[in-house]
Amino acid sequence: MVLRVRTLTPEEHLAFLDTRESASFLQTPAWGVVKREWRAESVGWVDDADGGEKVIGAGLVLYRRLPKMRRALAYLPEGPVIDWSDPDLGRWLGPLTEHVSKQGGFGIRMGAPVVTRRWSAATVKAALASGTYRTLGEVPPDHTDQAGTAVMERLRALGWRPPAETTNGFAAGQPRHVFQLPLDGDEDALLAGMNQLWRRNIKKAAKAGVVVTRGTADDLPAFHELYVHTAQRDHFTPRPLSYFTSMFRALSAEDPDRIQLYLAHHEGDLVAATTAVRVGSHVWYSNGASSTAKRDVRGSNAIQWQMMRDALAGGARVYDLRGITDTLDESDPHIGLLQFKVGTGGEAVEYVGEWDLPISRLLYSAFDLYMRRRG
Repeated sequence: MVLRVRTLTPEEHLAFLDTRESASFLQTPAWGVVKREWRAESVGWVDDADGGEKVIGAGLVLYRRLPKMRRALAYLPEGPVIDWSDPDLGRWLGPLTEHVSKQGGFGIRMGAPVVTRRWSAATVKAALASGTYRTLGEVPPDHTDQAGTAVMERLRALGWRPPAETTNGFAAGQPRHVFQLPLDGDEDALLAGMNQLWRRNIKKAAKAGVVVTRGTADDLPAFHELYVHTAQRDHFTPRPLSYFTSMFRALSAEDPDRIQLYLAHHEGDLVAATTAVRVGSHVWYSNGASSTAKRDVRGSNAIQWQMMRDALAGGARVYDLRGITDTLDESDPHIGLLQFKVGTGGEAVEYVGEWDLPISRLLYSAFDLYMRRRG
């Protein structure tokens, strides 16, 4: 095949994604609408030898200009969606580079959706208890994906740079390490895979009368108020309400089932709220908030359990709790989040991570310096 990259319409992009079991929601046309501060373009790989009509790969490219410059960084979060098992990745990434360069890109950053290693919840729990390991990477994995290792080797050979160093255990862009719950059984099997604390908290929430419902766009202000409260308590910078309004509107317009808002109430008080996003057989826990008051009614456990049940009932194969820290240091402030997710009984998953290809080395170096100073 002689591959070429061309611009796709949103309809062509979605039609291709519909042929896949799943893809990251960050690689849907709607995500380009959400990221208004970037210029978005859907691109597709076609085979010129076959007429150049059939799309055999696709990606969402987000272009971000350097201050006071016309050139831009091209970013493909958790993408593109191509045949990563192809030994000749150059025939896929070469045309992408050529296309991006014509669009004014000085470099490309992408997050190959390819798994390298997996650790079971039991393995992570034992590593935490041992106090022997400083990072997850030091822990012997339960499974190593040789295909993922091969992709990293091929990227290096093609001139791509490996993932940037992490800060406080998290990658600068999309998370390299996530925690996922395979949905390959029924509700009883899901509960049996959880630790005792999780099962007890789910029962406690039910006994306390926590009620979990699905909300609408009209409930976003209430969600956001609780989200800002959570940000202040947990020391992170909250996004504005307009971001979530735009996200809800764009994803819902693309697919009515793409995004859901969940609300957990106790005696009329909102104690937890979350958003869930779905593409194909993959469901992500996207954003969450919880009240400091009434933490004893375990609204966070109740709302997660309802999202898991709905994902399972809807035929999803993976429930994704998103990013986790790579550090296993007990003094790290992110350890509590890791322990919360490990309690579900799923597995820690490491991806290839984000890789960069400088097209203009001078401009890329200037961008790299700008980002370092900004960070």
